[in-house]
Amino acid sequence: MKNRTLYLLFFLAVFCSFQAKVRLPALVSDGMILQRNQDLKIWGYADAGEKITVKLINKTYTTTADKNGNWMVTLPKLNAGGPYRMTINEITLKDILVGDVWVASGQSNMELPMRRLKPLYENEIKNANNQNIRFFTVPQKYNFKTPQNDLDGGKWESTNPQTILNFSGVAYFFAKQLNEKNKVPVGIIHASLGGSPVQAWMDEKSLQKYPEYLSEAEKWKNDDLIKSTESEEQSLSKAWYAELDQSDIGLNQHWEKENDVSGWKTMLVPGSWEDQEGSFDGSVWLRKEIILPKGTDQKTAFLNLGRIKDADVTYINGIKVGNVTYEYPPRWYEIPKGVLKEGKNTITVRVINGSGKGQFIADKPYYLEIDGQKTDLKGEWKYKTGAKMERMAPGQTFIRWKPVGLYNAMINPLIHYKIKGFIWYQGESNTGKPKEYGDLLSTMISDWRSKWNKNDLPFLIVQLANFMEKKDQPLDSGWAELREQQRQVSLHVPFTGLAVAIDLGEWNDIHPLNKKTVGDRLALQAQKIGEGKKIIADGPVYQSMKKEGNTIIISFRPGTDDLVQGGLKGFAIKQKDGRYQWAKAKTKGNKVIVWNDQITDPVHVRYDWADNPDGNLKNTSGLPASPFTTEKN
Repeated sequence: MKNRTLYLLFFLAVFCSFQAKVRLPALVSDGMILQRNQDLKIWGYADAGEKITVKLINKTYTTTADKNGNWMVTLPKLNAGGPYRMTINEITLKDILVGDVWVASGQSNMELPMRRLKPLYENEIKNANNQNIRFFTVPQKYNFKTPQNDLDGGKWESTNPQTILNFSGVAYFFAKQLNEKNKVPVGIIHASLGGSPVQAWMDEKSLQKYPEYLSEAEKWKNDDLIKSTESEEQSLSKAWYAELDQSDIGLNQHWEKENDVSGWKTMLVPGSWEDQEGSFDGSVWLRKEIILPKGTDQKTAFLNLGRIKDADVTYINGIKVGNVTYEYPPRWYEIPKGVLKEGKNTITVRVINGSGKGQFIADKPYYLEIDGQKTDLKGEWKYKTGAKMERMAPGQTFIRWKPVGLYNAMINPLIHYKIKGFIWYQGESNTGKPKEYGDLLSTMISDWRSKWNKNDLPFLIVQLANFMEKKDQPLDSGWAELREQQRQVSLHVPFTGLAVAIDLGEWNDIHPLNKKTVGDRLALQAQKIGEGKKIIADGPVYQSMKKEGNTIIISFRPGTDDLVQGGLKGFAIKQKDGRYQWAKAKTKGNKVIVWNDQITDPVHVRYDWADNPDGNLKNTSGLPASPFTTEKN
């Protein structure tokens, strides 16, 4: 009996060891979409010398793990189709499709999920059900020491009303459009992180021309420095907020439940209390009373408080209904039954502002909705200061944005996975030093293509949208310069495309909601560049200028120059040794004539050169012209 037990234990140990020999990367898993019409790589890890057998569509492929336990099998090109099963030794992968796979990367406008776009696309979300659009969302990690070979999690997910909420809005609409046009599955590998600059997505070798970025990356290889920096900043932040809470008389006296607001002042929402109180950092409480009809206590509701700088905690009738800890997300709060009541209801908001001007952002919606009926919350609110701090909230280093870190952890693990191309929405975080951006982006594109060993992979760029308040005069702009750098990359780097978004922005929101049009314009570029279709994918593309008297005549690339006729906005003109001044402009056939009656010897023209321009130059395909300057070609 004892020998039999020992034998059984030995057998189980050998069996478990055998079962554990083969391990697959996160990307190679159930539900994956493989790239059509390219030789494919399937790879993984095993014991040294382990024989690997891969079976797919009635064919078998074999290899042996090397001395380090790494193995790779090359599969021949496949046509679009599926679903298929793949076996790798004892592992079976199910529901595999073959189609087109794109890597979507960048910062927050690429990251922005469909749940944040719900007001615009509620029906899209509700009706989403497409097994042929699948996402793999790469975990947001950084590593400064070495490029990683695998991801720390992630899975392939097909589209339904639940999963779509976490999908990138831009990438989803891009995938949907391509799926509809090409009738093949589309997979998105989504690797983005809000706030990240381009240098965070580049490896050490590609940053050789930028010693300051390499030095920064080297600095953060020190784990102790990361831990001490994060610990110190967390400690300082915790102390600031603890001091604020201790000092906030509204918090201590429970103003969320207090009904007596006779000593409170009045302000308009949207707006800022600082317009009356002067600038300060700290907390402010605001109160609004509304009257609701009979039966309200049995209703659910939706509260939309637009956007608030910075953080808020919101109460209705003394009950907390939601909070957001920083300035960018919209304040959308679902109100359960029993919170509202018949008659008088009070909405109380505690706002915490750590730096800059605290405010309820203008031109945003503010309402309470019950059964489709909206109660407007704009107008007079009562407010009272909770606490004024002597110093602003402590800053943060944002280590995750430092050079090299995101490439190592989020891009390098993808490079064996065959893809169709890249879509890229990034640049807001580089507007402080825009003139270097074109070189950085061009270098990154070249490096990524070399990592995938395919120099003609399409790289499709979303140009930055219009943002911030309009200016009365034509001035220099970091945002305009960065858009120009993006335009130059699209003109001079092969197999790149530019999706212009200069007409899609919101002056008061760095995250405009119209992501469908962005995705659709990227899809046009994908069809033109990635598939060679003869379509118009660009608005008017500036080509050359010619002086005639006191006018400058602008010509555009053939094929993009079927201009919408009429008067034009957004142009500025420059006299020799002078500054740019606003200009008059009009179309004449396929050209644009620009002039200013006060300028007799013009030398250059700019179009839509501003943070938030208002130009209207389009072609008959409905696509807008990119901002441009005749000083560069």
